[in-house]
Amino acid sequence: MERKHPMANALWAAAAFIVVGAGTTPATAKEPCGDFGECKVLIEINATDGDIGFHFLMDGDDLNSAKIRDPNGETIFSDKAQGALREQKLTETFAESAEPFCKKALKEEKDDVVVGLVEFLNRWPAGRYVFKGKGDDETSKGKVRLKHKIPAAPASLAFDGSVISWSSGNNLGECASNAKLSNLVASGVLPVHPQNVRVVAWEVVFEPDVEDGDPTGNLVFSIRVAGNIGTKQVTVPAEYLAALPDNTPAKIEVGAIGVSDNATFTEADGFCINETTGCP
Repeated sequence: MERKHPMANALWAAAAFIVVGAGTTPATAKEPCGDFGECKVLIEINATDGDIGFHFLMDGDDLNSAKIRDPNGETIFSDKAQGALREQKLTETFAESAEPFCKKALKEEKDDVVVGLVEFLNRWPAGRYVFKGKGDDETSKGKVRLKHKIPAAPASLAFDGSVISWSSGNNLGECASNAKLSNLVASGVLPVHPQNVRVVAWEVVFEPDVEDGDPTGNLVFSIRVAGNIGTKQVTVPAEYLAALPDNTPAKIEVGAIGVSDNATFTEADGFCINETTGCP
């Protein structure tokens, strides 16, 4: 899934619109995280495309190297600065895993990787992930817990030419139906059904759906609003829409950001902005 996670703040070019609602509730990153300014680990699912990934962030000062160990004590990430980067030092490090499909039916190519939800949760166990970093004179350490509390995918996405709306869902889209999730809760694989995971924020993205290399693709509108908003809708600024070229195809995306930072996104496309002759 080619999307830009909220942890990666360099999401858009200068022309992009970045708006934060006054009532925004932040996700629950651990700040500070021991000797680190921040650290987090999370699960992200694209319920529409049916893919699933593991993301992490660590933010320290003047580091030459960094590593992460999972709850079993196994090193899952190691990074070392060399040359000019060692002179200037590491600070924030963000990365995300590849995002394999969560079921075989979604494979597009013979060599596409499939990792089902249960296999994924076994690969990334819930528990304490330990972050370590080394500088010239100091060693930094922090720890944060990964939880298998995954919010349900937003449902009923719509765009009427001005307003993006959605509703709360009860499944993980292509990755798990409501019935399957109920079975996973009953068997103890999941601690709680996704429809009962508290959403602390909704991330809403409006993105021109253009080919690679088209600068219009940088004109992204994004906003986060509180998870407890009464009416689940966001108005896209008229000035932003008017600035897009005629016949611009567009897509929308809404993400449910859970109380433990795990996120589930739903997408919808096929919208045509400033239509005169029709979108390609």
